[in-house]
Amino acid sequence: MVTARITGTGAYAPERVVTNDELSKKIETTDEWIFSRTGIKNRHIARDDEQTSDMAHQAALRALDMAGLKAKDLDLIVVGTISGDMPMPACAAFLQHKLGARCAAFDVSAACAGSIFGLSIADKFIRTGAAKHVLVIGVELLSRLLDWEDRNTCVLFGDAAGAMIVSASDDPARGLLTTRIYTDGSQTGILNIPGGGSVNPASHDVIEKRLHKVKMNGREVYKFAVRSLADVVEEMLLDQKMTAEQVDHVVPHQANIRIVDAVLERLMIPKNKAILNIERFGNTSSASVPVTLDEGVRSGRIKQGDVLVMMAVGAGMSWGGALVRW
Repeated sequence: MVTARITGTGAYAPERVVTNDELSKKIETTDEWIFSRTGIKNRHIARDDEQTSDMAHQAALRALDMAGLKAKDLDLIVVGTISGDMPMPACAAFLQHKLGARCAAFDVSAACAGSIFGLSIADKFIRTGAAKHVLVIGVELLSRLLDWEDRNTCVLFGDAAGAMIVSASDDPARGLLTTRIYTDGSQTGILNIPGGGSVNPASHDVIEKRLHKVKMNGREVYKFAVRSLADVVEEMLLDQKMTAEQVDHVVPHQANIRIVDAVLERLMIPKNKAILNIERFGNTSSASVPVTLDEGVRSGRIKQGDVLVMMAVGAGMSWGGALVRW
């Protein structure tokens, strides 16, 4: 039976780092206020001449190198992003051209859950025999979609890209054991960018009201995130007849340290099993999970045979997870 296995990972973050202290000079906030509520100290911000596909390109090259593959070996490219180079065409098209690949390429719009959605899609393409090697990218250049006068959102996000190569395998003991993805469209109002689409087309009024920027009801997002992430992990473990004690590492979406802590507590998984980088990167949306995974792999913390739980939740509200034996 053909299964899917992550054979390469890669990550990229822009050089520029913006600290909490730097933000406190522009908006009414402090390092202590931000860190105590989010766990964030720093975030990376793209250069003015840097595009979303540029970041994705760098992460993809590193993942391909780890997997021992060339761009021509790819059968599919799936990019999770809501901040592509343009509204049309897909960021994946720009990435495909920069890589020199010749395969189908498309975007998935699931916000912070984008890389998990992409991973689930890759798993299905490989298990059905439709693809042997799939490049899954999570990438966001959210710094250009933030209202830098809104301290409830601008302190949270950073720019980055993460990549995963998912390849066909004949080893049923390793790889993606199961994935789950969900959406609850009744919750679109708690996290969105209301301007720029067909509801509020681009106009002077939309710009003046800053409707083209990220809007969030933090309290409602928190409640939804904790409940949905804990539920999806429990579901995956039950499906594989496994327990939380068998999980070696948790690779969580780094949205807010309070969300991560609450989910781990509900699952009764010790915090030392979570791979965390939110203090250094902030919330990088769809890039968060693959960037964190890459750090775990390259540091040697994740070892062959380890059981990983990957999970993310984002606007939509969309959420999902993957249970992996490395």
